[in-house]
Amino acid sequence: MTTAEPAAAGPGTAEPAATGPATADPASAATPAAARQGTPVGRLTVLYDADCPLCVHLRHWLLRRPQLVPLDLVPAGSERARQLFPGLDHASTLREITVIGDRGQVYRATAAWIVCLWALAEHRPRAHWLATPAGQPFARAAVLAAAKWREALRGPGGEAGPGGGTCADGHCEVPGPPG
Repeated sequence: MTTAEPAAAGPGTAEPAATGPATADPASAATPAAARQGTPVGRLTVLYDADCPLCVHLRHWLLRRPQLVPLDLVPAGSERARQLFPGLDHASTLREITVIGDRGQVYRATAAWIVCLWALAEHRPRAHWLATPAGQPFARAAVLAAAKWREALRGPGGEAGPGGGTCADGHCEVPGPPG
């Protein structure tokens, strides 16, 4: 896959989806392409690790924020994700956050976090800054910190830590320092 920046679609880089434009919402699939041409991204699907307490916490956080671009949050590697995006490498979506635009854009890792912020009303200006050369080191540092926390939650050997790695009540605690 090649990496391309979608024109005015938001910050970060995106690569075309293997199966062409993917739509998470049947209603937007019925919208004629000509009617959507003015908006490069009308909807985003966030694939998150449903077995990761930090990921589930961030899912809830995203859903509570006012959205400029609707976010659909789908567990990575789930049957639903496989149905929506059959050409996607689903094993990789469990290793790093992946966001898919309704026109087939695929954002991974740092770009995925930035585009999630870009979709939120109160965080769009921050997302624009994080996409600049001055902001990119901060975005990468935040993604690396989240990865370290996620690793700490998993514990040795990659297994879920105490509590089985789930957030049954929807409230997930961020772990303390490892060790």
